[in-house]
Amino acid sequence: MSDPEHKSRTQFNKLQKRLRRCVGEAIADFNMIEPDDKVMVCLSGGKDSYTMLDILLNLQKTAPINFEIIAVNLDQKQPGFPEHVLPEYLQSIGVPYHIIEHDTYSIVKRIIPEGQTTCSLCSRLRRGTLYGFAKEHKITKIALGHHRDDIIETFFLNMFYAGKLKAMPPKLLSDDKQNIVIRPLAYCREKDINRFAAFKQFPIIPCNLCGSQENLQRKAMKQMLNGWDKQFPGRIETIFASLQNIAPSQMADASLFDFAGLRRDPDASLPRVVSDEAGLDILER
Repeated sequence: MSDPEHKSRTQFNKLQKRLRRCVGEAIADFNMIEPDDKVMVCLSGGKDSYTMLDILLNLQKTAPINFEIIAVNLDQKQPGFPEHVLPEYLQSIGVPYHIIEHDTYSIVKRIIPEGQTTCSLCSRLRRGTLYGFAKEHKITKIALGHHRDDIIETFFLNMFYAGKLKAMPPKLLSDDKQNIVIRPLAYCREKDINRFAAFKQFPIIPCNLCGSQENLQRKAMKQMLNGWDKQFPGRIETIFASLQNIAPSQMADASLFDFAGLRRDPDASLPRVVSDEAGLDILER
């Protein structure tokens, strides 16, 4: 093996270990996968879902518990969609799979005017179809390929455009209480996934339904965050850490904290931080 090949292999091994560690930590932190779970790994044909499937299959071999994996793709009947790509890939790696055929493309194009964002309706139709399949096949967990950058982008989208502090949770119980959605890539950076997918040479299938909508708000969020990441290294990690360190009493949502019921307690006291200078002892909070 030549030096460049050896260096490339070493870089890939480090990258693969980092992604596996991130996925393993997310699974452990949120109890994503439990003994005898039947996990439906949703494949879109994009780099994220390919990476998720690859890592989960590897973790399945070494995990201290037994769980089942079935790969599922929703064929939305987009014009020119290469229907053979995913079945051929899944057969080549020997993973059980199922292709759901549902023409959501025509529905979206009929309802949404040309040039407007299709993502919301497309997502709802896709989610409903997958939930139905999960119930029919006794799926216990539905795995989606959203990563850390997706979660942060969604947080800012909701803040800027919907007036909400809301993101994508790593683990979610559906509104009907029938399905648990997990996001094993929640701790993974998109740039690591990009490199991993390039190393693995996954047969990527582009989404032609929304790929032409250049002015999507999410793209603006991605550009903003990428700019911050270059100018202020570590900022993305800090933002994500903040989503895991929320103090309701320091916000302004009266439904989460009883601001109206706050009362003074004259007998209470807080420890003081002793200062080196006389008279400058400071309350801890």
